[in-house]
Amino acid sequence: MISFTPKELTVAKMHHYLLGAIGPRPIAFASTIDENGQANLAPFSFFNVFSANPPILIFSPARSGRTNTTKDTYNNVKAHPEVVINVVNFDIVEQMSLASSPYPAGESEFIKSGLTPIPSDLVKPFRVKESPVQFECKVNQVIELGTEGGAGNLIICEVVKFHIDESYLDENQLIDQQKIDLVARMGGNWYCRANEHAMFELEKPITTCGVGYDQLPQDFLQSDVLSKNLLARLAGIEEIPNETDVNEYKLMELSDLFLSLDSQPKELELALHKRAKILLEQNNLKDAWLTLLSFNNG
Repeated sequence: MISFTPKELTVAKMHHYLLGAIGPRPIAFASTIDENGQANLAPFSFFNVFSANPPILIFSPARSGRTNTTKDTYNNVKAHPEVVINVVNFDIVEQMSLASSPYPAGESEFIKSGLTPIPSDLVKPFRVKESPVQFECKVNQVIELGTEGGAGNLIICEVVKFHIDESYLDENQLIDQQKIDLVARMGGNWYCRANEHAMFELEKPITTCGVGYDQLPQDFLQSDVLSKNLLARLAGIEEIPNETDVNEYKLMELSDLFLSLDSQPKELELALHKRAKILLEQNNLKDAWLTLLSFNNG
């Protein structure tokens, strides 16, 4: 492993490592207006949501690492502290990228990118019609993080109204994560598409407590089949199955396997761990435990 302190690196190298390591990053497609009412549209991947009550979004149009100039978006919110943050999905990713081109001041990114400006209800900057979700925001605060090239400028925005294209909602009127098809920035020219092939569900232990990694039997921990991720999933069970349940499961579900490998304990243990891996990948936590515990039971 190589190690650095930030001062050992050029701004460009530091920027590269940060963006390559921290991702995927959501994209704030920010619409602003200047002091003359001229519209500007630009994407920023230093962005996230930081509060629900009040609803706060923060993004950072950093100073140029090459010229130390500030972005039009930064200049605009200083002059007129309002912004619309438009969500970017796969349908508009190419247009979003085009809007990031260094067009001269006064050139409309809406026109250049082929995106449609529509009036907002409570703020002056336009919304992007093609965006699946649009957040109208008041700028609460701008925090300058430095004066040199590459320094960020945190724009702290409070959502005052937002709009959702109802075609992206599910039967519960919540945003369907597969329909919305979001994209995010990675390092270099790379993006990430959050579609059904890239996403997975992981139930959060909000109200439950797993037994913990420290309660896993030693033979589980020494497995050549189960990764640490899968071991952590095993550790998420709330109660380890009892001996009666293990014996019953062994008799009903594993008898053929035990009979066929009765005189080959190493092969039997390997087969049980492979079976448990499949069960864990199917999120069948209890049966995975029962399978693994059966090896030393009875």
